Amino acid sequence: MRTGSRVLLVLLALLLPVWGSVAAAHNGDLTVRPTCKPGFSDEDYTAFVSQNIVEGQKLLKVKFNNCAGNKGVRYETNSLDFKVRADGTMYAAHQVQMPLKQQILMVTAWDPQTLGRWDAIVRLLVAEKSQHNGHKPKGRKTVPGEPAQQQSDTLLPWRQHQSSNGLRRQKRDWVIPPINVPENSRGPFPQQLVRIRSDKDKEIHIRYSITGVGADQPPMEVFSIDPVSGRMYVTRPMDREERASYHLRAHAVDMNGNKVENPIDLYIYVIDMNDNRPEFINQVYNGSVDEGSKPGTYVMTVTANDADDSTTANGMVRYRIVTQTPQSPSQNMFTINSETGDIVTVAAGLDREKVQQYIVIVQATDMEGNLNYGLSNTATAIITVTDVNDNPPEFTTSTYSGEVPENRVEVVVANLTVMDRDQPHSPNWNAIYRIISGDPSGHFTIRTDPVTNEGMVTVVKAVDYEMNRAFMLTVMVSNQAPLASGIQMSFQSTAGVTISVTDVNEAPYFPTNRKLIRLEEGVPTGTVLTTFSAVDPDRFMQQAVRYSKLSDPANWLNINATNGQITTAAVLDRESDYIKNNVYEATFLAADNGIPPASGTGTLQIYLIDINDNAPELLPKEAQICEKPNLNVINITAADADIDPNVGPFVFELPSVPSAVRKNWTITRLNGDYAQLSLRITYLEAGVYDVPIIVTDSGNPPLYNTSIIKVKVCPCDENGDCTTIGAVAAAGLGTGAIIAILICIIILLTMVLLFVVWMKRREKERHTKQLLIDPEDDVRDNILKYDEEGGGEEDQDYDLSQLQQPETMDHVLNKTPGVRRVDERPIGAEPQYPIRPVIPHPGDIGDFINEGLRAADNDPTAPPYDSLLVFDYEGSGSTAGSVSSLNSSSSGDQDYDYLNDWGPRFKKLADMYGGGEED
Repeated sequence: MRTGSRVLLVLLALLLPVWGSVAAAHNGDLTVRPTCKPGFSDEDYTAFVSQNIVEGQKLLKVKFNNCAGNKGVRYETNSLDFKVRADGTMYAAHQVQMPLKQQILMVTAWDPQTLGRWDAIVRLLVAEKSQHNGHKPKGRKTVPGEPAQQQSDTLLPWRQHQSSNGLRRQKRDWVIPPINVPENSRGPFPQQLVRIRSDKDKEIHIRYSITGVGADQPPMEVFSIDPVSGRMYVTRPMDREERASYHLRAHAVDMNGNKVENPIDLYIYVIDMNDNRPEFINQVYNGSVDEGSKPGTYVMTVTANDADDSTTANGMVRYRIVTQTPQSPSQNMFTINSETGDIVTVAAGLDREKVQQYIVIVQATDMEGNLNYGLSNTATAIITVTDVNDNPPEFTTSTYSGEVPENRVEVVVANLTVMDRDQPHSPNWNAIYRIISGDPSGHFTIRTDPVTNEGMVTVVKAVDYEMNRAFMLTVMVSNQAPLASGIQMSFQSTAGVTISVTDVNEAPYFPTNRKLIRLEEGVPTGTVLTTFSAVDPDRFMQQAVRYSKLSDPANWLNINATNGQITTAAVLDRESDYIKNNVYEATFLAADNGIPPASGTGTLQIYLIDINDNAPELLPKEAQICEKPNLNVINITAADADIDPNVGPFVFELPSVPSAVRKNWTITRLNGDYAQLSLRITYLEAGVYDVPIIVTDSGNPPLYNTSIIKVKVCPCDENGDCTTIGAVAAAGLGTGAIIAILICIIILLTMVLLFVVWMKRREKERHTKQLLIDPEDDVRDNILKYDEEGGGEEDQDYDLSQLQQPETMDHVLNKTPGVRRVDERPIGAEPQYPIRPVIPHPGDIGDFINEGLRAADNDPTAPPYDSLLVFDYEGSGSTAGSVSSLNSSSSGDQDYDYLNDWGPRFKKLADMYGGGEED
């Protein structure tokens, strides 16, 4: 060791022999397997570069294989300064000035088809211009062409070189090889891993420390270092499945905490051990395969994952089938791909009708399936044999029979039963029935019962016994799904169905229903119109048909009960309200004498041809006109109940008698339907005039009618409208009549006013004399009717016997004389007093009141103030004393003078009782 060197880090590998053997196995001692595993060719790449890198400069080439020709594989880096081409060549994206002695990059390969991602580490080391040798750690690749340095137990991370002229070159940090630590080590702990030492420890005291995950970051204190000697230890067993690698930094400082050396990166990798069994994603897998499938048909895939390293035999899982239940028709119906877990059929003979389900136990073993060293786990694969339509439906019998009454529809006449060995209620089992022959008119259809799969022969079109007495049908059955390839239809898939038709009594029917006949109105009574007869469809039954009327609104027709001949019972009038659009409609009933009897209806329509049997009527019936001519005219027309040609054009004319009509009036023809009536003379006195007008129609023969039109002649204003006075005068009311009407109105208003005054006076008298009321509303009767409201909680416990008449009178007879309750009836003989009237006399009210007052004063049994002291029991426990001992008589030993001291409220009592002796 040179004394002039500034820094020397000694890395001592003090690993156990077993670690060395594991590392050797990890570095490639295992036998190469032909199985392709996607990933980089190495996990760590190293390249020496200059401090100044130009744009586009190639640095190194990484090798990656995705086991599919690397089609579509993309590369990425975690740095914007460097990129990777599709062939794996890393280059500088632009000019780069390397700031450090080394730079560590992460290269990621991404397969867009499988969405898999793989990572590799690339270390770029800055090489000095005069350096020709580089260090190549074990397990890493360097740039081709650079020789590798001999590996030794002592590593010099910071080397110092002196040139020939005595100048010192700048130091360069070495890359420390990763430290491999096997997981699940049994100790003892702590176990030494490496020793880190600086050559300055001879000059000054140095303290060593480590930082990073596993040291001073969670998980804490997995690794420790002796601060004096620099020996680094692992403190507990490692678990690769928990964390596969650690990145630590080693530091060297003096006693004052000043940095002596630059920090060194330490990479610690946990070596995998086979400590995890394969775990199936599901304990039970469900799959299916069609029956009759050929060998090699895919069924399902089972998958097991191993937490160990998948790049080693510890995580390489292989599958095999352990058992198959049932073992029919062969014990090896299925096989499994040992690497992918795909289960396929290996033998023919799958038949759902024999075996519907197989249970297969699958075992997954790591260590590439080595049962001696690998760990295993099992899962259950349930394989369901799905149904295919390999069994055609077959009728249970070759012939079926049924019976149906004629004229019935939606009737099931026969049930067809079939047998199908395919899976029930599936398209391979559901039956579809067809009628091949025997029903050209489509009277029948066959519907499938969804529960029983039976065919129900149903009548959809009524059959006629007189036309067909029986049907011979040929039916065929098939499945909803087509038959599987190579399966032929069975001869038992066709059958015959015999259907007998039974005769029933059918109703007679009118061959021409809604029969229409045409004739002129006004035919005389008894005229034969037509014969409306019905036909009985029961040709094989001897039955008689009888006719009757069902509907004849105007009662114009009669029908012969035996032959259906229609005659008139009255004159048919086209202008009747029973005629709609010139048609009269009647309904008749035809009934046979079958058992049970049946009947049918028929409608007869009579179209009535119009004849000129209605004279025209003048319109309007009333009009008004001015008393002077040439101011206005009256437009007149006519209405005729007949129809063309027995209506207009009309002829309007004035009669010759009386002569004053033609003298005062004239008619001017406008057209065939309208004319104008106007004054002929220059002035006609105001009033109402009846003007006769003769109106004649155009019928053959023509009919005429003399109609009266009431014309009001009145004075008119300049616009030709009647004035108000003129209208009254025209109505025929003189001045005297108008005055009489006004007087009547005044008298009526006076009577109404007098009635209102009388009602007000009566209301006032009723309020003044309030005793004049209905006896049922008398307060003396109603004052005793009230509810008991109680006296609170203290009044809930009371003796109701106090309100009843006692059975014995001892307690009353033993009372002190002169002291008793005034509301108790006295014991002993009572004097007879006049009976008090109950109902007030409708006469003198004053006499009634005085008489009642005298009776109350002279009745010792009555309490004071009439009956106002009679009240219900209101409870016991009152704090006030009883007032029942007060005597209504003023005579006695009581002194009532103290009532004068009680105030004005008791003045009346003081006057009644206190002043008796003074009088």
